[in-house]
Amino acid sequence: MKRNQFIKTSSVFVTGSLLSSSLISCQKKPKSIRKNWAGNYQYKAENLYQPKTVEEIQSLVKNLDKQKALGSCHCFNDIADSPLNQISTQNLNKVISVDEKTNTVTVEAGARYGQFAPELDKNGYALHNLASLPHISVAGACATATHGSGVGNGNLASAVSSLEIVTANGDLINLSRDKDGDKFNGAVVNLGALGIVTKLTLDIQKSYQVRQDVFQDLPLQSLKDHFDEILSSGYSVSLFTNWQDQKISQVWVKRKVELDTKDLGKDFFGAKAATKNLHPITKLSAENCTDQMGVAGVWYERLPHFKMGFTPSSGEELQSEFFVPREHALEAILALEKKGNLIYPELMITEIRTIAADNFWMSTAYKQDSVAIHFTWKQHTAEVMKLLPMIESTLIPFQYRPHWGKLFTIAPKNLHSRYEKYDDFMKLIKEYDPTGKFRNPYLDLNIYNV
Repeated sequence: MKRNQFIKTSSVFVTGSLLSSSLISCQKKPKSIRKNWAGNYQYKAENLYQPKTVEEIQSLVKNLDKQKALGSCHCFNDIADSPLNQISTQNLNKVISVDEKTNTVTVEAGARYGQFAPELDKNGYALHNLASLPHISVAGACATATHGSGVGNGNLASAVSSLEIVTANGDLINLSRDKDGDKFNGAVVNLGALGIVTKLTLDIQKSYQVRQDVFQDLPLQSLKDHFDEILSSGYSVSLFTNWQDQKISQVWVKRKVELDTKDLGKDFFGAKAATKNLHPITKLSAENCTDQMGVAGVWYERLPHFKMGFTPSSGEELQSEFFVPREHALEAILALEKKGNLIYPELMITEIRTIAADNFWMSTAYKQDSVAIHFTWKQHTAEVMKLLPMIESTLIPFQYRPHWGKLFTIAPKNLHSRYEKYDDFMKLIKEYDPTGKFRNPYLDLNIYNV
């Protein structure tokens, strides 16, 4: 088995199963005001630890009481917070190896997609898809079923073939797609409830290039008449709308570059080709957006909407996202369109994307091809939280599932009913975390609450 070592990792090995109290103490950061990247949520955990090795994480997990893993801080709620302790994975950010026989890459949990993608590409490989932000960590993205787009593309978690987890007693376990079957399917989208993920192995493929074409002002009638055709027109397609004027304001079509890749022309189902790079929020500068205008580029510089080196999206914002079965998506979109005048005052932009079905118990795309309706809101928390029940009520007939890392208000019993493997997931939690070390207010409300 041939393995390419991208970065030789160095570890501090600690004798015995416990770290000394002095080492744990020196890792602890003093309490300070810490917020998520958008600034809408302030973490309440008393202590933040930043271990540099898996062994240190094992000792911390075993010796601390209530605790939670903290990734790249890109969630908009308290899913990654803890009443007492947060354990950051930011120092576990290396690529461990590429296996050319199995076409996989193994990375540490805190690695960010935008950081290791260039190295992966240099070795001739690529991931199947990326989210709109390359800034997010692998473990956090997979734990919450974060996604990119494409009718044939699963979410980011669908690339996971194995993962390593530190469970509540400090043990290190490995679960794989090939060996652990249904238990593996229960553990990948884990919401941080099972333990702290320290390593993941992801499926990879040969590197490819992508071109990105953007069109403006797609008539809503065209979307009604050609919904599936429009969403299938590229490897990854995004629709942006502000729910005004009976139109989709922008269509982003990302296509793999092949010998027979043709120009889409100036007219796309009634939408006109953009004449310059655009930000999804048209009034904002496109400086931080990935290149468009049909200019081909490597996969990791086109599949995301935003460049790694820039502040993503608008910065100060709130986000919500709701997943509906693809066969009912157009009906759901049209139902929301009728509420456009209520949505618009607090909205920055809505993005509509497709995600292929997967087998992960708590995935928002579990067993159903889905369409995600994403809302980027102004950072007016009170006003947005009043709007969400109206939006969710509109989507009730479509059995929507909310994004785990964003804002939602669905009652726990209704949330549980959306997941046929919920009871099995609860059994898995009790197996790996019998005393509730990884419980926090988010899990108490949305998972444990019966």
